[in-house]
Amino acid sequence: MLRRHFLLAGTALLISFITPLHSQNGTTWKDPSPHAVRFVTVSDGVRLEVLDWGGSGAPVVLLAGGGDTAHMFDDFAPKLTTHNHVYGITRRGFGASGFADATDAGERLGKDVLAVIDALKLDKPILVGHSIAGAELSWMANLYPDRIAGVVYLDAGYSYAFDDGKGAAIADMMKLKPPQPPPPSAADLASFRALQSYDDRMNGFEFPEGELHEVRQTNPDGSVGDFRNPPGGAMLMKLISGGQKYTRIPVPSLFIFANPHSLGTWVDASADVSVRSDAKAYSTALAAMTERQEKSVESGVPVAYVITIPNGNHFVFLSNEMECLHAVEAFLSKLSQPHIVRSALPLRRE
Repeated sequence: MLRRHFLLAGTALLISFITPLHSQNGTTWKDPSPHAVRFVTVSDGVRLEVLDWGGSGAPVVLLAGGGDTAHMFDDFAPKLTTHNHVYGITRRGFGASGFADATDAGERLGKDVLAVIDALKLDKPILVGHSIAGAELSWMANLYPDRIAGVVYLDAGYSYAFDDGKGAAIADMMKLKPPQPPPPSAADLASFRALQSYDDRMNGFEFPEGELHEVRQTNPDGSVGDFRNPPGGAMLMKLISGGQKYTRIPVPSLFIFANPHSLGTWVDASADVSVRSDAKAYSTALAAMTERQEKSVESGVPVAYVITIPNGNHFVFLSNEMECLHAVEAFLSKLSQPHIVRSALPLRRE
């Protein structure tokens, strides 16, 4: 799903492309997140941006949601490096990564992930994906289960990732129309830090500044400019409108669902009664669909742990960071042991 252009779970998704980044004083802006940056060339000549946060232990590869880049994990990733070596991939068509279209979007994006794993010589990494990245996780789990140790779906377990015909179709979920927050004012766009404050007021959490630089242009005075126009959006829509259906996940997996979804703190603060009424109706309908999808995963994926975080945002690893970290770290710890004990994690946490 493309942020601010397509909707999933009431959260608008940002679109990005890369141009030079500048701070308010005109000097080059530097991403403070402690990652190294490299580029991996895949089979059709496209170069993909790969972030490396370092760390010790089994490799973890982070995949961002639709329209986002690996910089969306700038704050989350370093917290996983105590026991794991953490990487992030910016998919083709977004951020600093190159682009070439493909007829089969699911296969192409899946092969990109595999190519990076090969290039980095990673031994059975754990893949962690947000939102539409669930399609890439499921592609790897089904076609190359022996190449990965497990998969983690961060509010990513919708029908593009698992569809046995008993859950909710993402196309139907996207037909729901949530109320939208007031747009940022001129003062909110005076700097990227001001835009972070706006996001905090609207959502109750901030997006990493590095990600905001990736998805918005920077004006000469350092203020926030227009959204960038990436070429990869149409490819992602192929996954939603006609992507491959995955009816099994044959590797250890953790599904974290936000349900009911939070539309942001701005809803409760709104003085508009109709906004609150519309938000309640939307949340009720979406919660029922999400619950249906969760039950589908629970019954259809025997090796899955399914955890529900009530009132989490679609960006659940940002809105409920500690809960996600604890769940992911517990799952990763079990994968490092010879035998996974299913009872070590709750099937559902309400």
